[in-house]
Amino acid sequence: MDTMTSYQQAQDKLDSVLSAVGPDQWDGPSACSEWTVRDVAGHLIWGQHQLRAWATGADYTERAGAPGSPNPGVMAGEDPVETWRAARAASVPTLTEEALARTTTITGIGEVSLAALLSLMITDTVTHTWDIAHGIGLGVQLDPALVAIAFDWGRRNVVRRPGFFGPELTAPGDADDQTWMLAFLGRAAWEPVAA
Repeated sequence: MDTMTSYQQAQDKLDSVLSAVGPDQWDGPSACSEWTVRDVAGHLIWGQHQLRAWATGADYTERAGAPGSPNPGVMAGEDPVETWRAARAASVPTLTEEALARTTTITGIGEVSLAALLSLMITDTVTHTWDIAHGIGLGVQLDPALVAIAFDWGRRNVVRRPGFFGPELTAPGDADDQTWMLAFLGRAAWEPVAA
């Protein structure tokens, strides 16, 4: 499976989890420290706008949804699911072969091609899909191939600082790959979300 297909599969899973969020759950806690479910959705929507700008060479200066932002939920609008779908629909077609050859600079990582950046986007999407699902009490089994991509990207590139990834945790000895990947990225899948 190529990286673009994997990325779209990660987005499909996110879409299904966003669709499961109840009206009274958007402003509840997520498994992503400091952010509500709406905030995580807003960050992911922001990521679609940022990726589209990188792909097209457009200037995008909005920082409300960037990593570490205090209130990325403002990016989610009145209907976070539809806002996400519109952002995705605008972003994905711009990821042409020519666009994926472009380079950009990522804080803490350096200069990378957009093609290589898709592995970061898969990691971000997969991890935050779980953050939202866990926050609303929805058990979610992530695709093992996407878990492997995220774990591999994390081991090579993880940035451990506020607004990015927390300290690595130790998963229970009988944990599956998904739980170990999440623990590596600072998430305790075996514990409930703190309200």
